[in-house]
This record gives sequence, C-alpha cells and structure tokens, in this order.
Amino acid sequence: MIKDSMKEIHVQNAVGMVLAHDLTQIIPGKFKGRLFKKGHVIVKEDIPQLLNIGKEHIYILDIPNEYLHEDEAAGRMAAAVSGKNVYATGPSEGKMTIKSRIQGLLKVNEQAIHQINDFEGIACSTMVTNRPVEKDEGIGGVRPIPLMIEKSIIGKIELICSKYPYIVDVLPFRKLKVGMVTTGSEVFEGRIQDKFGPVVKTKIEHFGSEIVEQSFAPDESKVIENKIRYLLNQGVDLILVTGGMSVDPDDRTPLAIKNTGADIIRYGTPMLPGSMLLISYLKGIPILGLPGCVMHDPYTSFDVFLPRILAGEKITTKDITSLGYGGFHKC
Repeated sequence: MIKDSMKEIHVQNAVGMVLAHDLTQIIPGKFKGRLFKKGHVIVKEDIPQLLNIGKEHIYILDIPNEYLHEDEAAGRMAAAVSGKNVYATGPSEGKMTIKSRIQGLLKVNEQAIHQINDFEGIACSTMVTNRPVEKDEGIGGVRPIPLMIEKSIIGKIELICSKYPYIVDVLPFRKLKVGMVTTGSEVFEGRIQDKFGPVVKTKIEHFGSEIVEQSFAPDESKVIENKIRYLLNQGVDLILVTGGMSVDPDDRTPLAIKNTGADIIRYGTPMLPGSMLLISYLKGIPILGLPGCVMHDPYTSFDVFLPRILAGEKITTKDITSLGYGGFHKC
C-alpha cells in the first residue's frame, strides 16, 4: 500500500503533502545529515531548502482517506491509553512517549495492553504495573509500525481503551506519618548501633512521607506490643517494626504484632530477598514487620509493597503470593 501511494511531484506543488523518505543535506566540510525525515509534512517555508539540495521533484506520500499518517495515529493512540497524571510527548519518528506528571505509583492494565498489541502493525509498550515512578519519567510509548495505518485499526484501539476504567494511570503518594519500633536487645542496650533507622528513613522520605517517631524495644513481645499500641494511639498512618522477624526462638516481633489483635494478611513472602516480611492491619492501619535484609539489600519485598501502601492500596494475600514469579533477586 505504501509503495502504491508514493508519487513524484514538483516541489512547488508539494505543500501539505508527506515525504515518503528521508532527504539528506550535504554542506561540504560542515554538515552531512538528514534535513527532512520520512513522514515530514511539507510547508511553504520548506521549498527553498528543498531546492537548495537539488530537489525540484520529490516523492511524496498520498495517504488514502481510509488511512492515517503514523504521527496522527500515534497521537490518537497516546490519547487513548493516557489516564490520570499521565501525558504524552512527541511525535518523534512516529512514536509518542508516555510520561508521568507526578511522582507516584504506576498502574497499567496488562490485559488491555495485550489486546492493543494483538493488532498487526501496532506497538504499545509500558513499564510493569505497580512500579514507583518519578515526575516526568518515561513510562511507555506507542507507535504504528508502518508509515501509515488503517483508521479502522486505530478506532478499534480507542474502543478497547474506552471499555476499561484505566489503561495507564499514575496514583499519587499520600504523605503519611510513620511510626517505627526497632527491636533487638543488642540495639536497645546500646551494644550495637541501629542500622535499620537510617535506611528506612531514607526510603520513607523519598516518597514524601515522614517518620514521626522511632522507639526501641528489647526482645520481649509484651514490650514490643505496647510500643505498637502507643504509636497507634499517637495517630500514625503506618507502623514499621524492624528486626526479630526470623524463626529463631528469641525473635518475638511476629507474636507481638499478632497480640495487638492485628489481622495478619501474611507472614512470609515468596520473594528473595525479603521472604520474612509480615503484613498486617489493625483498625485500618498497616503494620509491617521488616526482615533484616532491608538493612543491606537495596531491593526487597518491603520496596515492593511500601509504594503501594503509600498510594492508598490495601495489600491482599494474592498480592503477596504472586511475588514468586519474577521475585528472585540477587542477594
């Protein structure tokens, strides 16, 4: 179809038409490169430049009514998939880049993306869902693969997108007040320095939240339990209990969390590192027991679930058990 739509035409009559191939400019000793790219829509101001490179006749793309140029098609696709706190830049070489307006949690409708890519000649690519992203970060891209594509295909893609509540959204992070209980008699008694606090503080503050209080407790479940209750009474939005999460008999954190009456969603995840993470809720407040790997491994199960909690999502058992597939990270 593209070959059939290429026509030779005098440059003076080419305004509003589409170049079928790149045009190169050569300035001896100074420049050699693309002056106009394939797909460029010719305007009146282009004519002197075209004549200067010896192009009195050029090949243009005469797009049939039932087709769209790649740039227009990409723009419509980008508009169809872009949701809350998302914008698109371009087109560049037929591609629109999808970006985040805010720092937040990326949500991608995987099923819809697969349906879009079932159409031949379509490329719709995104990051994986539930990933934290930064403001103005690129999170995906869309383009038709040929230089022009049937309007009907783009219409079908727009119809698919209209049937879902979202295709690509970014959820804002809430600014939470976080309470922290650091357990371990060796830290409580001052024999070793707390290494959890600085690491967790950095992660929390990166997303705009704040640790409003950190307290220390020995390896005694009743003391840990009381510290958790105290933080609840202070009105914190999230409680993190660090240390004491292994299966050693003297690690008492899981029992302390359970004794507060919290609903334990899951103690243990299939992700490595971070298999000893505990996630629970008490009166709607998430309480997490953090395993020791959080101190030294850059990416653990805590890093998976913290952004989702900060975005207001409640973690379910399925969210946790699904980590096994793709959940092995070098540690």
